[in-house]
Amino acid sequence: MTSPAGTAATTGGAATTGTVGPGHRAAAGPLLLGVRHHGPGSARAVLAALAAARPAAVLIEGPPEGDALLPLAADPRMRPPVALLAHAVDDPGRASFWPMAAFSPEWVAIRWALDHDVPVRFIDLPAAHSLALKEPEPGAGSEETAGARAGEEVTPVVDPIRVLAETAGYDDPERWWEDVVEHRSPGGAGGGSDAGDALAPFVALAEAMEALREAYGDGGQPRDAVREAYMRIQLRTARKEFGNDVAVVCGAWHVPALAARTTLAADRALLKGLPKVRTDLTWVPWTHRRLARHSGYGAGIDSPGWYGHLFDVADRPIERWMTKVAGLLREEDRFVSTAHVIEAVRLAETLAALRGRPLAGLGETTDAVRAVMCEGSDVPLALVRDRLIVGETLGEVPDTAPAVPLQRDLTRSQRTLRLKPEASERELDLDLRKETDAARSRLLHRLRLLDVGWGDPVAGRGSTGTFRESWRLSWQPELHVRVAEAGVWGTTVVTAATAKAESGAVAATALADVTALAEHCLLAGLPDALPVVMKALADRAALDADVGHLADALPALARSLRYGDVRSTDTAALAEVAAGLAERICVGLPPACTGLDADGAEALRRQVEAVHGAIGLLLAGTAPAEGLRERWDAVLHKLAARGTVAGIIRGRATRLLLDEGRLAEDEAARLMGLALSPGTLPADAAAWIEGFVGGASGGGMLLVHDERLLGLVDAWLTGVPAEMFTDVLPLLRRTFSAYEPGVRRTLGELVRRGPVPEGARRDDVGRVPGGFGPGLDRARADAVEPVLRLLIGRRSEPEEAAG
Repeated sequence: MTSPAGTAATTGGAATTGTVGPGHRAAAGPLLLGVRHHGPGSARAVLAALAAARPAAVLIEGPPEGDALLPLAADPRMRPPVALLAHAVDDPGRASFWPMAAFSPEWVAIRWALDHDVPVRFIDLPAAHSLALKEPEPGAGSEETAGARAGEEVTPVVDPIRVLAETAGYDDPERWWEDVVEHRSPGGAGGGSDAGDALAPFVALAEAMEALREAYGDGGQPRDAVREAYMRIQLRTARKEFGNDVAVVCGAWHVPALAARTTLAADRALLKGLPKVRTDLTWVPWTHRRLARHSGYGAGIDSPGWYGHLFDVADRPIERWMTKVAGLLREEDRFVSTAHVIEAVRLAETLAALRGRPLAGLGETTDAVRAVMCEGSDVPLALVRDRLIVGETLGEVPDTAPAVPLQRDLTRSQRTLRLKPEASERELDLDLRKETDAARSRLLHRLRLLDVGWGDPVAGRGSTGTFRESWRLSWQPELHVRVAEAGVWGTTVVTAATAKAESGAVAATALADVTALAEHCLLAGLPDALPVVMKALADRAALDADVGHLADALPALARSLRYGDVRSTDTAALAEVAAGLAERICVGLPPACTGLDADGAEALRRQVEAVHGAIGLLLAGTAPAEGLRERWDAVLHKLAARGTVAGIIRGRATRLLLDEGRLAEDEAARLMGLALSPGTLPADAAAWIEGFVGGASGGGMLLVHDERLLGLVDAWLTGVPAEMFTDVLPLLRRTFSAYEPGVRRTLGELVRRGPVPEGARRDDVGRVPGGFGPGLDRARADAVEPVLRLLIGRRSEPEEAAG
């Protein structure tokens, strides 16, 4: 359990508490420094205490398997926030993190020890035991929690910070912590003068921690007894080697337990029979956002960015903070002047005085920013919270840190392709005609296949199957666990993705799953996996007789066939399967479109549209199936003319034929007239209208430009009996509400004007004032053709014939 401060104590046979001054040490035992795990005040106090005491060894709460990794903390390429990651070798999903920021007391102690050539060790319960005791988290591993840095329960029953704050009369634990620690620590905003000031919080709160342990026992963390027994054993071992000249940095909650009178036999008894697993440990980058309490991290803090600022800034922290805020808001094109900064600082200091605080804290600075720089609005203030108070800092780890082979291969690929992992979300547009962008696309798709969600495809300037692809990238620390889990499939990204695709093809039972997997293999550039996937696809397709399943599978195959051109991938094996699916759909679709309820008809309407688009892609390929166009047109004609087919499907089939030029306008008008005839139920007629002109199909513009169709719809609508009008109104409202406002306005004007009477006066180009021409004016079209050819870069027909 994390506590805001701790105690300078000595431990011998009995628990004793002594004050350690700047120039001497207590003789009875080692120096116990209780800390808040992510507190800049604790970090400064620990640094001052170590500098004054200069111990012969430093012991830190953490997994002992990480001792070999401690020297990496001195590597100049190691930049916090970072975390120790421990995972079970045989079950990588069973993992825990030990995060450290630049302002974490543990990190400060490690760096001090390394800089002064002082031995430094971890003394908490080994990860081999804590991971064996820990239930595996769903998905990636979980961060170790407050007071449960080795895998205990996520939410402690007792929060020492809150208890102490409430005892002191504070309703905000963070504000109490700032007042008693951050504003009074050496080098902090309060500006203490010597090491005695640094140790003052440890001494003052020692008795408070002991009182809390007496009142609350284990505080809701029963495994603390096991962890503390192991830490006492490690402390005894260190004292045999270094004497009492040892400093221990641990959560303040544990200090009374480490100073307690116990025997070695009793501590060993607590550890007897603990389960154990094989573990691997490494350093991984961490982020300030993942240190935040709202991220779900049990030992989290509310404002890691603010704490980092307090730790880094030696003087005038409020003035420098306001300058940061002003810079951020200016980047967002908000007017913030120097006068705003000055007034915000004055207001923050005034608020602190009115509230009886030693210095302005985060609450005062935030209130001042809202009032002065944000003009009372919380909208820009939310940006300040996100970017500065929480922050998006991502740490770095040197290449010499241990890593699973798959992680090393991924790191090499990221460098080669200049794709730097970043915590902040960013958009990436790729042109697949460029070799580097195509390789980036393959890497991202391979990672998605391995469930390493670094990037998600988004709608951009292009779409799947074209030369452009857009991604939204965000690297989160837990993805290191995903990579470790994916390591069971192979040692490189390509071999791991290939192995997982092959396994997925064999295990898949649904046709749509296999077709989606085939599409993923082509997107990811996995030619070695395609034979296995294609065999599974052919087997599932041969056995599946459900037209709906076939219709769901065909679009993915059709898109995949396009990749042979876009990604230089051989997709010949897919063509035969796709052609077979298309043939079976043409045979089975008309019978499947009868006897449907409203929901079933809508679902099949979407499938008809998807199949129509897929067949269009197949026909645009280099070797389309012979006669496929004619067979599909015949299917659409059957659907459009057959009265037993659901109205929404008949309407959509008619529209698809009309758009493709496979249905004359007069025939479309005839089919509409039949669908809207008095003998048709109004609900069926409304469904036909929705299929024909509904949704985002451009049906509104069709009605605007074809007065015959608009007249038919208008005549039907005015003839619907009053008692049935309320039944069809929701469907009609859904159909016409999808139109653009300008289209709806034009339709309203045309309906208000009414039909054009025969022989009405027309202008010199044949148009009725306020209406449209009767047909194509070839003379005017010929006049436009040269300009159109110039725009698209085409020569004239005589030039093409001559050249």
